[in-house]
Amino acid sequence: MPTSPTLKLALDSDADALLSRDPFALLTGMLLDQQIPMERAFAGPRVLAERLGTPRRLDPLQIAEYPPEEFAALMAGPPAVHRFPASMAGRVQALAREVATTYDGDAAAVWSGVTTGAQLLQRLRALPGFGEQKARIFLALLGKQLGVRPRGWREAAGPYGEEGSRRSVADVVDAVSLAEVRSYKQAMKRAAKAAQE
Repeated sequence: MPTSPTLKLALDSDADALLSRDPFALLTGMLLDQQIPMERAFAGPRVLAERLGTPRRLDPLQIAEYPPEEFAALMAGPPAVHRFPASMAGRVQALAREVATTYDGDAAAVWSGVTTGAQLLQRLRALPGFGEQKARIFLALLGKQLGVRPRGWREAAGPYGEEGSRRSVADVVDAVSLAEVRSYKQAMKRAAKAAQE
C-alpha cells in the first residue's frame, strides 16, 4: 500500500492505524460497512484482530482456516462486531479465502500492479461480498486516500470518484466529513422515499 496519511474511517486511533497499515483489515472494514454505522464497521477489523490474538494485523490465512462456528462466535462477541454476526462471519471468511487463494494472502495484490481503473473495478467486483456499488466506493477510497490511481480510476469509480464529493466512505477524512457524508446519504434516502410515494 502506498505511504499515506492515517485513515480516519473508524474515528478511533488504534482501529484507524490498523486500517492504514493492513490492506486486508481495510477490505474487511469495507465488507462490514452495511446496515451498521460506518465507523463501527471500520472498527470491526481491530476488534477481530484482537480476538484472534494478532492485534497488529488481520491475517486472511488464519481467518480462512478458522472453524466457521468458532469464527462466528468471535464475531458475535460480546460485543458483536456486526449487527448480523453469523452471516457476516461467513462473508468475512469467504473474503479471506479469496485473498488467500487468489492473491497468496496479500490483500494489497488486489490493487497493486493494475494498469487501469476498469481492471481494478473488475478485481474488486470479483471479491466475495463486493457488489458493484461497494467495489466502486472502495476504488474511490483507494484513489482518493491511498494514492492508488491507475489510468481511468475516477471514471471507474463513477460518482464516488468525483473530486470534492461527500457521497461515501471514500470522502471521510474526519468527523466533519463523516457528518457531511451521513447528511448526503440521508438526503438520498428521503428523495428515494419521496419518489416511491
